[in-house]
Amino acid sequence: EEASQVRHEFIDGEIHAMSGASEAHNTIALNIAGALRPRLRGGPCRVYMADFKVRLEVARRDIFYYPDVVVSCHPSGIERQYLRLPTLIVEVLSPATESIDRREKKMSYEQAATLEEYVIVAQERREVTVYRRAEGWRGETHPAANATVEFRSLKQSLTLTEIYEDVKFA
Repeated sequence: EEASQVRHEFIDGEIHAMSGASEAHNTIALNIAGALRPRLRGGPCRVYMADFKVRLEVARRDIFYYPDVVVSCHPSGIERQYLRLPTLIVEVLSPATESIDRREKKMSYEQAATLEEYVIVAQERREVTVYRRAEGWRGETHPAANATVEFRSLKQSLTLTEIYEDVKFA
């Protein structure tokens, strides 16, 4: 994987090639990571994006995903190529991955003992859904253009304006 030109997610022994992201997808992920990084600087939490994997063990199966943005506040769980102890994970939806992000990944991420929030961000409309462990993984959706999204696990928030800055909608 380290030398490969193509990224792959690994789920219980099966390898799945990943396609490239759209401009909107990339811009949204960069906006989120770029806004969080300076706010978390100097503390225990680190922000990673795109090319850094999360390794999970779910029902004795190893799973490696590439979240669009991941924050870990657990320095002991960070390896050279991946992290084991995520605090917050953000997936930006793509037409090809939306059902996987909403079902398979959500179910897998919920099994990560340290994960406190899973965030799904639409790229074709302004809409962010936050799932929190503390609320039984029920989704809280923010569709209003002026909404503020709280990342309680990080004691941070972003507006939809910040998240969708420079994104053009059809």
